[in-house]
Formats: sequence, C-alpha cells, structure tokens
Amino acid sequence: GAKGLWASSARLAALGADAPPTFKFEAGPSLYSGLSPAASPNPLKHIYQMIEEEPEWITYDAWGAYLPEAPEGYELSIGAENFLEILRRYGGPTAVDDWNKLAATLRPLASGVMGLPSTAVRPDLGTLATLGLRYPGPFLNVIKDAATILAPFDMESEDSPFYVEDIFLRNYLDLIAFLLQGLPASGTLTAVMAYMVEDFYREGAVMDFPKGGSRAMIDALVRGVEKRPGCAVKRSTPVERVIVEDGRAAGVAVKGGTVIKARKAVVSNADLRMTFDLVEEGKCAAFDVERNELLKAVPLCKSFVHVHLGVPASAIPDDAPPQWTVVGPTWDGPIDSRGKVVVVSCPSKLDPSLAPDGYHVIHAYGAGNEAYADWKKFEGATDSDEYKRFKEERAAPVFDAIAKRAPDARKNAVVEQIASPITHARFLRRHEGNYGPAIAAGGDLKFPEVTTPLPGYYRCGDSTTAGIGVP
Repeated sequence: GAKGLWASSARLAALGADAPPTFKFEAGPSLYSGLSPAASPNPLKHIYQMIEEEPEWITYDAWGAYLPEAPEGYELSIGAENFLEILRRYGGPTAVDDWNKLAATLRPLASGVMGLPSTAVRPDLGTLATLGLRYPGPFLNVIKDAATILAPFDMESEDSPFYVEDIFLRNYLDLIAFLLQGLPASGTLTAVMAYMVEDFYREGAVMDFPKGGSRAMIDALVRGVEKRPGCAVKRSTPVERVIVEDGRAAGVAVKGGTVIKARKAVVSNADLRMTFDLVEEGKCAAFDVERNELLKAVPLCKSFVHVHLGVPASAIPDDAPPQWTVVGPTWDGPIDSRGKVVVVSCPSKLDPSLAPDGYHVIHAYGAGNEAYADWKKFEGATDSDEYKRFKEERAAPVFDAIAKRAPDARKNAVVEQIASPITHARFLRRHEGNYGPAIAAGGDLKFPEVTTPLPGYYRCGDSTTAGIGVP
C-alpha cells in the first residue's frame, strides 16, 4: 500500500535503481540562514569554504506565523521592513519606537561580532594572530565592547540600554532567542541578540535550504573528509567506548568490537553526558572529578515530540509557505511550556525531490518543550498501548499546528510517524533526548571547555557552546 512509499536510507541504498518512490523526511528543524551568501558570519559556511565542498542552496523568504495576537496567522517576507509591519499590526503603541531604538543600539555592536569569523576564535593568546592581526578593526571593537556583548541581554530593566517597553516585542524576541538556542532572551548573550537584530537588516535577507534535504549538508562534509588521502567517514558505526592507554585517549571501540586507533586525539561531538559515558570510570581521576561536577551541575534543555507526514500535494494549499510557526494559546508562562511553540516545515515545497510526484512531506515538532521525566516510565515499553496513546496525546498540539495551514493533511496522510523524546534518545544517542545544555548567559555556570582533563580527549558541538545542532 501507500505506507510502503517510505523506506530507510539503508534499504534505499541496497535497492539502488529498483528503489520505490520515497518520502525523505527531515531530522532537524530545516531552518537555516547565512549559508547561501559567499560572505557570511555563519561558521558552517566557513567550514564549507575551507573544504571547498557544500550543498546546492535553495533560497526563500516567505514565513508564516500564528501568534496569540494573530490567531488567524500572517505570511510575510523576512527582513526589517516587514518586521516593522508586524509590529504595527500586532504591537502596542511603543512597539515600532522600541524596535528602532533597540536596533540603533545593537547594530553598532554587531559590526564587531559579525566581522570576526568564529572559526578563527581560540581560547589562548594565539587569538591575537588569528583575529587581532587579520581582522584588527572588528577585533578592537569586540575588545572595546566586550563587557556589554558578553553580558546577558536585558530588555526588561528600565535603566538598561536595551529596554523594551512593548510586551509583544519582548515576547517576539524571546521566541526568536528560544528558537535560536533553546533559551529565552534573558538567558542569551547580548552578542547573539546583536547578531540576530543585524540579520533582520541584511540586504536581500533570505532563508536557506539544502537541495536534497539536510542530509546534503552532511554529505558535503563527508566529501570534504574523504577526498583527502587516507581519510574516511564511517557512518552507522556507533562508538561504544574511548580507549585509554597510558593515561591518554588512544582510540575508540565501535559496535562489533573493532578498535580504531587515534594518532593524535579523540574528539567527541556527542552530547555532554555521552562524552563522559564513553570513558570508563577509573581511567583518569581528574576526568572523573570533572564528570561528577558537570553532570550534577549542568541543566539540560527539554526534548521534542516530532511528527512526520507524507501527504497528497492537494492536502497543502498551493499558497502555503514552506515554514510556519505556531505559538499559543497565550504568551503566559515559560517559552518552553509543553506544546507552546510548534514549528512546521514542508521542505518538499522547496525541493520536490523529497517526495514522490504528487505528494509532499511535512515535518513538525514541539520546540524543546517535552520534559523527559514524563516519558521515563516508557523506557523499554515502547510497544505498549499506553505509550502509543501517550504519544498521540502529546502530539496533539503539533497536529493542531499543522492544521492551521493544512487542515486536511492528517486525514489524507499516507505516511504518519510520531517521534517522542525516547525516540530521540535511542536514535540520536542523546541522554534523555535532550536538546543541549540549558546554560544561561550571566550565571556562575559556564560551558565546558573543548579540552578535558583526559589528555588527547576533546569536546566540541553543543556540549561546549550555546546553540544546538548544526550552526
């Protein structure tokens, strides 16, 4: 039947030319920017330029939103002028003035932040060579403004230079900050908010999407590795433990028992908990001390409920945007309240190859608002009827968000999948399906460093910096 249109990537590869038409679902949020321009502050773009490999980019500027003040929804192009129109429609009497004052204050700070490639930043005196000598103007601006841009963003104190009186604008900035890194604006560095505001004013501002879907981004990185002599990327090869020899990380053991030796170092892009769990206790006393300190102290963002649908093209209106966000029913309470923020994506509107002819794919998720504690009782019991009923209940806000613009999508779906925090934990090997550390700016708790007390063992990714997933 139609349900057979979906298949795993491994099965498709095995079938080759005989593979049936398939739905290719996104695994991430499908929200990307700063990747299509040649000159960009996006660090992933820098990596692509270094390795001289990247996907083909599809660009678009249409964005939809359903907010408590706009339950009927709106669809506008991104950019500063259209944002002013949103403020005029839904903000209070001070909204436009608040925004203009905020932009005038933040944009000069952004000139330094956006003028320094983050790939050249390093935590030692070598930064004087990689930044100070090559980018003296932006570097001096960042040094001059360091106390401000490294402080948490404060838009609520009346004596703050970033004070925002209008409640709608405050809530909107909280939403953008949350979608960007999983924390509200008050837990976000001022530098990040300056970057975000400046991006509104970028000439020809667009969103980016990789042709072939998010997998194309990984494929480009793989090509960058494998075109170098003697280098290979082993996919679907779970690492089970880090080998420690003579007090140093010396390689990894993968599922099946194969050992891959390291000539210089082992670098973990796993989440913080998994990065520690890969090293057996007792192998390095200092590493064990750090393990106990950080795993007790570092809070985690919540997890997700995801929905994937394969639907006839007629189930989505032709004029629907490729993305829409739903917030509600009110702004009251924390931004990560269950079901409060849902993001819906229809990437096949941008790249028809992601669905069979005459069909679309839909990917929607509750944005980092599912507490794993509610799901823990189902560990090892995911075949139970109770688990299936619970998934259905918790996915209701996601289906409601899809129906805002595509009311017939679910009833006409030929493929339906609901993923829970347990799914995330199992398939992505993330502790409790977490969305990364919830380390707010300005607190006593700092992100772990890239170095660890175990010689030869390094961290990277969301266990060391704010912002989850691919930059």
